[in-house]
Amino acid sequence: MTTELFAYHPISDRPALHWPEGKRVAFYVGLNIEHFLDDRPSTSIWPSQLVPDALNYGWRDYGARVGIWRTIDILDRHGVRASALLNSMVTDANPQIVAAGVERNWAWLAHGATNSTLHTGLELEAERTRLTEIVDTIESATGTRPRGWMGPGLTETANTPRLLAELGLSYLLDWTNDDQPYRLTVPGMLSVPYSVELNDLILFQRGLTGPDFLQMVQDQYQVLRDDAANGGRVMALALHPFVIGQPFRAKYLDLALEYLVAQPDIWITTSDDIAEHFQRTAG
Repeated sequence: MTTELFAYHPISDRPALHWPEGKRVAFYVGLNIEHFLDDRPSTSIWPSQLVPDALNYGWRDYGARVGIWRTIDILDRHGVRASALLNSMVTDANPQIVAAGVERNWAWLAHGATNSTLHTGLELEAERTRLTEIVDTIESATGTRPRGWMGPGLTETANTPRLLAELGLSYLLDWTNDDQPYRLTVPGMLSVPYSVELNDLILFQRGLTGPDFLQMVQDQYQVLRDDAANGGRVMALALHPFVIGQPFRAKYLDLALEYLVAQPDIWITTSDDIAEHFQRTAG
């Protein structure tokens, strides 16, 4: 990819962005619901080329078996709808998770086929075929056609945004370079903020603790709220059930959401609604 996908518009030079009801910060939970293969390297707690890799596969699989359900309970307790970043292979491997999300009216985003394979190295027609399969599979399983995309490992090809637009999608999360949505050079496509910083997988693998996580969530909100005196901001909280779903971490997600939903200047929403509002109201 080159920066031909978007122009440089510093946040200091933009018209003020306004969220519904005068809220300052639009907040969403990006809930990664992922599929992993047991015979390929992927996200790991300890580097390994073993096949089968019981240590790393088991660590990841905890999310689908246990962690997601603990996370769902916490989201439900605070009335937070997830923006579900869904690998399409989950629809066959873990249909109970998809059913739980449909029941809760989650926003569904396409997140590739499996997180064991990055979305790279595809020729144009092969990528068109793969993206069509991914999007159609998710629509069939959820009853909702995805409007957003985040690639496995935040990966794209140079053709991905245009091909997604052809399929009716309208925004990407892969470019984590802003606190506001912005328009891409592909007609009708936006970049919506996502976070590789306020992201459980990154933070806890750096050795941070649950109390550290809670403090960072609070700090992130407070600074964005103050910045939003000059225009609304987006706060994304990126979660992976095999990480945040561990008992000793989940309690701090509970406390973080308890704090956020009590704030008067926050719009608790989804990435779909952020994109739709920006498309409709921003110049």
